[in-house]
Amino acid sequence: MRSGTSARRTWITRAIAVFGWLLSAPSLVSAADRPNVLLIVADDLGYGDLGCYGQKTIPTPHLDRLAREGTRFTQVYAGSTVCAPSRCALMTGKHTGHCRVRGNALVPLLPEDVTVPQLLKSAGYTTGLIGKWGLGEPETTGLPTKQGFDVFFGYLNQHHAHNYWPEYLWKNETKTTLEGNIVGADDNVSIRRSQYSPDLFLDEALAFLETTRDRPFFLEFATILPHANNERGRVEGNGMEVPDLGAFAEKDWPAPQKGHAAMIARLDAHVGRLLAKLAELGLDEKTLVLFTSDNGPHKEGGAEPSFFQSSGGLRGSKRALHEGGIRVPMLVRWPKHVPAGMTSDQIWAFWDLLPTLADLVGAQAPGGLDGVSVLPALLGDEVKERPPLYWEFHEGGFKQAVRMGDWKAVRLKLGGPIELYDLKTDRAEAKNVAVDHADVVARFETYFRAARVDSPDFPVRPGP
Repeated sequence: MRSGTSARRTWITRAIAVFGWLLSAPSLVSAADRPNVLLIVADDLGYGDLGCYGQKTIPTPHLDRLAREGTRFTQVYAGSTVCAPSRCALMTGKHTGHCRVRGNALVPLLPEDVTVPQLLKSAGYTTGLIGKWGLGEPETTGLPTKQGFDVFFGYLNQHHAHNYWPEYLWKNETKTTLEGNIVGADDNVSIRRSQYSPDLFLDEALAFLETTRDRPFFLEFATILPHANNERGRVEGNGMEVPDLGAFAEKDWPAPQKGHAAMIARLDAHVGRLLAKLAELGLDEKTLVLFTSDNGPHKEGGAEPSFFQSSGGLRGSKRALHEGGIRVPMLVRWPKHVPAGMTSDQIWAFWDLLPTLADLVGAQAPGGLDGVSVLPALLGDEVKERPPLYWEFHEGGFKQAVRMGDWKAVRLKLGGPIELYDLKTDRAEAKNVAVDHADVVARFETYFRAARVDSPDFPVRPGP
């Protein structure tokens, strides 16, 4: 392995060249074949929570079918280890060293931010978001309807989205009361529960598919399942809000684990309903379906990821920059285009979605992105070279992580030592090999500095 300034300069030049070529490469899909796009984003679903990723206890038949009918990716990464920055990376094609929203503060997207729905809208797509947003409050420039979505129904901020029986949701830019739901004196804990938001989201999504069946569409179905209601968890010890426990009611498990399993089963059933609707409308072969999660599994509301092995043997969970916090499921199906029954170890991340969809529909991706098109990988080939993946996290101090090929580096505090892992032989990040690879650590040290720009909304702070 080469080391020193010259080698680092050569590597950076090469990465930039590859990055530029991928963004300018001609589309692999003809204009006549451009599909609808259904993006399904679960909330705090772990890498190991689905049967097709090794889950043994919670049945997920519809998602397992999606895996059989499409490609299961094993090395895909969320934009962050919590929701708002992860969704910002997903929507803007920029990682958390460059994107607008780098933490769960209420920071809105601005007019100059280019988003996935804006890009697809410019290509003639009708665009809809149903579920959770987190990138703009009322009367800000970050509202979904000001960021490219024709239709929005759901929660604007992530705190409100903790409550599965809220008193209101947003319909475009109008607050819509949900009759029968009443929040008590404890913030975000409902004392009357009538209308369950994930079921309302499913109804809205099915209606969207029905009304847009004759024109190209992009629908993001951003369910809140299986996130906990953190506030209810603190009050009652169980934040797993679900109308019924179904097949898990009689299990000899702690109550939060029964609820967690029931939430995942409900999520799976909702995916099944969406897939059935596509088939009913004759849209199966005309729709690219992507299913993923916004970060790793949570430890909130009484949940315990180890109970179901929700991290899938990876180290860490939500709020960690080790693999369990950021590596997520990614299932992709598009009959006759995306290979069926295939497993791919292609490395990619949320910020690759925007350039990939630009490539797919023949739109011009904006400059200054961190993502690259991984359309070849979706269609059964591979992207052999790509820029490194970068994350930073601002809760409890400043943390960073980078994946560069099979190497993964993690720094847990400002100025702290760099941990180094070889993911090819150590996917669980059990052995820190930094002391044996000083040259590799030096490359990461350089990249940690170069991969980001300062953010006034998320300043770098030392840890506690």
